Amino acid sequence: MTKQELFGQILSKKSYLCVGLDTDLQKLPKHLLDTEDPIFEFNKQIIDATKQYAVAYKPNIAFYEAFGAKGWESLQKTLAYIPKECFTIADAKRGDIGNTSGLYARAFFDPNSSGLDFDSVTVAPYMGEDSVTPFLTFPNKWVILLALTSNGGSKDFQTLSVGNKALFEEVLTKSQEWGTDEQLMYVVGATKADMLAQVRALAPEHFLLVPGVGAQGGSLEEVSKYGMNSTCGLLVNSSRAIIYASSGEDFAEKAAEEAQKVQAEMAQYLDLYLKK
Repeated sequence: MTKQELFGQILSKKSYLCVGLDTDLQKLPKHLLDTEDPIFEFNKQIIDATKQYAVAYKPNIAFYEAFGAKGWESLQKTLAYIPKECFTIADAKRGDIGNTSGLYARAFFDPNSSGLDFDSVTVAPYMGEDSVTPFLTFPNKWVILLALTSNGGSKDFQTLSVGNKALFEEVLTKSQEWGTDEQLMYVVGATKADMLAQVRALAPEHFLLVPGVGAQGGSLEEVSKYGMNSTCGLLVNSSRAIIYASSGEDFAEKAAEEAQKVQAEMAQYLDLYLKK
């Protein structure tokens, strides 16, 4: 998917919502556990309930890998079920030496190799350029580089000084030598909304994937105010607050209600903050 195609979806749906499919078997409604593939059945109903409000879906790969071949099959079926107009993110957080990264890239981008054909994959930048560039060789695919994450331990390294910059600022600056804003996005946690202006100053044209809104307490208004650019430039992820809005048989209906609330708020912020 190209940047312009993604922006077109945002304008069409008046939304920049990404629904995180962090599908935990232990949290699924009990009535699904007797189905042939409970994880896929849950995802299928969540997708049906939210697809008019969401522009992207982000399966967290760990929730599927934990079940081995069966989990991989659930992931394949989930990816195939997501509407083609929606942007897909393999939240895998890969990052290794070059030839290994090349195989990770095939795993998520080459359907003839793995059966998966995601639009993007999250990648850790710590091992440097040659661990990232193999993902950038696939046309119309995206690398979403971890820059400033929302977890408590992010302060252990990401905000440490490197010369006269914080490490996350060095990641933002250096990585733009490897790919363009048509290939690279960045993960910036919503709980770091006060630092979004710094991120935007260093990466004014790039899309940002922003987790941490909803259950983690990040402010959608602050993220939108300080993070939006002329192509919106934001994919705001919500996982638990939407997919686990109910643990009963009405789980899909409640997920739709929560997604609609977020979309309605996003529509207001697009009117207010989209740079014309």
